[in-house]
Amino acid sequence: MLLAWFSTGGDPDQLMRAAFELHVRHDTFPGDEFMRLAVDALDVAQVSQGDPIAYQTLLADHLPEVEFRGKEYRNLRFAVMSVASLRGGLDSDALDEVGYWNDDSWRYTLWAAIALVRASASKASVSVSDLARQLAERRHLDLDKLGTSD
Repeated sequence: MLLAWFSTGGDPDQLMRAAFELHVRHDTFPGDEFMRLAVDALDVAQVSQGDPIAYQTLLADHLPEVEFRGKEYRNLRFAVMSVASLRGGLDSDALDEVGYWNDDSWRYTLWAAIALVRASASKASVSVSDLARQLAERRHLDLDKLGTSD
């Protein structure tokens, strides 16, 4: 669903509604999948310690349409840092922890994935749509057969 959204440049509100429909109360799905997708994007873009994405400008540069305040900002930061931990090989059990006290954690992992996929595309000097296609190929998915409601 998220890859199809990236490939078509769809409506963010439609994406949120579709993701909400997938969410199972007191479960981390689909947040865990959003995190894995963000990890894959960082891998494809070859983001590394020597060539990192700047966290300080991540949201302003790659998620300007959403404004986070206070607790929302902390939750998003936790989601972004959890992706980095997962990519580094640390299973922090973050999603289980977050799922316990924050049933809408999937929203923050979705926003983190959007920002990190966009940042990865920029880092790799490809369009977000092209990166989405590369990520779909890695997962053996055909984006032409997917839609945001799939």
